[in-house]
Amino acid sequence: MTGVAANQGDGNGLTELRNRFQKVSRQVAESALEANRKASEVRVIAVTKGVPLDRVQAASRLGLVDFGESRVQEARGKVGEVPSAIWHGIGRLQTNKANWAVRLFPWIHSVDREDLARQLSRAAAQFGRRPQVLVEVVIGDQATKGGVEPKRLPWLLEVVAESGHLELVGLMTVASRDHPQQDFAQLRMLREQWVGRFPSLRELSMGMSDDFPLAIAEGSTMIRIGRALFGAAPTI
Repeated sequence: MTGVAANQGDGNGLTELRNRFQKVSRQVAESALEANRKASEVRVIAVTKGVPLDRVQAASRLGLVDFGESRVQEARGKVGEVPSAIWHGIGRLQTNKANWAVRLFPWIHSVDREDLARQLSRAAAQFGRRPQVLVEVVIGDQATKGGVEPKRLPWLLEVVAESGHLELVGLMTVASRDHPQQDFAQLRMLREQWVGRFPSLRELSMGMSDDFPLAIAEGSTMIRIGRALFGAAPTI
C-alpha cells in the first residue's frame, strides 16, 4: 500500500499511517538524542498537500497536532474540518492570498518579501489576528526557490518586527539536495547572527522527509514532513 492511496479495508490506511508516524517519531527522538537535544524541542508538521481530508483527520486522531498546507485554496477545504489542528502556511504566498492566509493559518512560514509582509499585516489588523511569522531565506544557489537573500534578511526582519500585527518568531528554508546540512547550518548561523537584535527568533523551520535528521542536528525546531507520513501524494 502507498500512504495516500491506502484507503480500503483498513480505516483509510490507519495501520500504515500509524506505523509511519511511529517511525518518524523514533527518528526524531534518535536524531535529537544524537544532537544532545530533547525530542520535545522538535515540532513535526504534517504536510498535507494533496492528502485527502479523511487521511488528515485520521492523522489528527493518531495524535498529530500541527499540519502544513502550501496552497490556500486547498487549505480552505480542510482547516475547519480538523478542529484540533494547528495549521501552518508553508507555501509561497501571493499577496492577493494574504487575507485568506491570515484567516486560515496561525503560523505562516514563507514570508519572503516586503509587500507580502505589509499585506499580511493589513489583513491581520482587519481580521483581528496576529499570526506567528517566519521569514523564508534562500540559501546558496537556489534562485528558483522563494526566500530573501541573506544579505537582505535584517531589513525584512525589521519590516516584520515593526509591522504591528505580525509576530516575528523565526526563520525558514528549503535545503538543496546536494548539501542540505550545510544549508541548515547556514540558517542556524543566520539566526545566531541576528537573534541579539531580534530576540523573538526562536524557531528554525527546516528539514523535510529526506533530510530532517540533518536539520535536527543543526537545531531545527520545526520539520515539515509529507511523504514520510502519508506516502507520495498525487499531483494536483
